[in-house]
Amino acid sequence: MLSYIIKRFLLMIPLILGITLITFIVIHLAPGSPVEVQTEMSLKASAQARENLKKLYGLDKPLHIQYLDWLERFIKLDFGKSFVDGKKVIDKIIERIPITLTINILSLLLIFSISLPIGIISATKQYSIFDKLTTVFVFIGFSTPTFWLALLLMIFLGVNMGILPISGIQSIDVSEMSFLERLLDWIKHLILPVGISAFGGIAGLSRYSRSSMLEVIRQDYIRTARAKGLPEHEVVFKHAFRNALMPIVTILGLSVPGLIGGGVIFETIFAIPGMGQLFYTSTMSRDYPTIMGILVIGAVLTLFGNLIADISYAFVDPRIRVSKKQ
Repeated sequence: MLSYIIKRFLLMIPLILGITLITFIVIHLAPGSPVEVQTEMSLKASAQARENLKKLYGLDKPLHIQYLDWLERFIKLDFGKSFVDGKKVIDKIIERIPITLTINILSLLLIFSISLPIGIISATKQYSIFDKLTTVFVFIGFSTPTFWLALLLMIFLGVNMGILPISGIQSIDVSEMSFLERLLDWIKHLILPVGISAFGGIAGLSRYSRSSMLEVIRQDYIRTARAKGLPEHEVVFKHAFRNALMPIVTILGLSVPGLIGGGVIFETIFAIPGMGQLFYTSTMSRDYPTIMGILVIGAVLTLFGNLIADISYAFVDPRIRVSKKQ
């Protein structure tokens, strides 16, 4: 197992380099540049001023030189400074990470706590009323656009009924509140973002878990366990569910980048100062260092998520541990 993990780590190095190279090229090939964005609204911006900005940002150098300069800083864990406000990119990311982590971890916990029981019950009671109702829910979840649902709930629950806040993560007068009032205010602000973020995930994961459970409970060893007279709950949860976890573990591993990347759509809609909103505003302002910082972190987390999923397979399925030892 240790040698396998070391090999995967070593393989990640050229993958990360390739991802950063392609990302760097694509960003610079996109229409518009930081200089154009910053000077297009200023009638007094001369050609010399634009050239000075290019030199300041290092955009006057050939593209491969710019990449090597960025790569040298990246090796030192330095993502450079933002073109927008001059702050260090790593500081801007660290400032936004706690909010995005909180929202996405809560969303992930909600997804798994609801979808797994739905998938198990739907599989063990196939074609029942519950299974048909959850199938309808899945179709609705897959077909409903997240931004449309967010706007609809904002209008209904926030504007018309005034039950929940529709933007930010805290009220303006939060400094005047007690601890319990702050906690309640924080929870109310998170209900819509977390719920909307989890809505589509619940629909998808419940369908994955149902399909996986259906495949497992039709196996011969499940019939044998039932023939031995084992209780149904022991057959389902001890024997079937563990083997049905394989595709779910894969999804969990691929969910790791989303914990940091955040939801660009709902964070922008709800004006939440998280990583998703930072990525959107950085893209609109062509803030190359910030965009690269967020994308590289997402790529690294994707590779680590795949590694975590592969390692988790060995704990879920003993046959994988045996094959690796051989």
